[in-house]
Amino acid sequence: MPGSEKKTAEDGRRTTSGRPVGRPRRLDPDRMVATARRIVEEEGVDALSMRRVAKELGSTPMALYHYVQDKDELLMLTLAGTAADFPRPELPEDPRERMVAVAVHLHDVIGRIPWVLDILALGEPTDRNALWMVEEIVDCALACGLTPARSVRAYRTIWSYVYGDLVLRRAAARRAHSPARRQSFPETLTPKDAAELPRLTAVKDRWRAYAADYEVAEEIDAVVAGLLTRAADTPAP
Repeated sequence: MPGSEKKTAEDGRRTTSGRPVGRPRRLDPDRMVATARRIVEEEGVDALSMRRVAKELGSTPMALYHYVQDKDELLMLTLAGTAADFPRPELPEDPRERMVAVAVHLHDVIGRIPWVLDILALGEPTDRNALWMVEEIVDCALACGLTPARSVRAYRTIWSYVYGDLVLRRAAARRAHSPARRQSFPETLTPKDAAELPRLTAVKDRWRAYAADYEVAEEIDAVVAGLLTRAADTPAP
């Protein structure tokens, strides 16, 4: 029957959900980024994929590529605006104290959102809302007498400390949640290591207690003191 043929042809142009087949529906970029961020926050960066986001949005991976080039760009967008969720603290006027305070704030912010570490490990993503902290550290370094070159290096040293410390803390947290996993340093040290590693063997049993008694602000202050002292003692490049 003609009517049946028309119905069959029409049905052939529809998906199983009843939507017409054709161009994917337009995506909301904000929803796309929010969905990606939720996945990363709840399950980690490894759980994120273009296919996963598309599925949750009821779309196709190809549709996402109209807005982002790849997963890395999507992660960069996911990171954007994160720092804006944390209000800027009141900072001291003294440039040296101010530099320490900003670095401590940077450590605190990322410490509250550890999934950001995985995105930052990509090397390129930057949250523009976080650049005020970089600006402050460089400005304080200049005010303390460092050259522009040394001011940039000072920021890099401080960032290396902040990032490295947070990575170590997260690794320690993972070990604490999985005590049955294989041993790691310093538990792997044995009396046989005393001849080659006498200092480490001597503090082995107290290592974790010593490491736990660790104040980030004090250590950052020591890093800044070292940077400023070295700059005062050596000629500018």
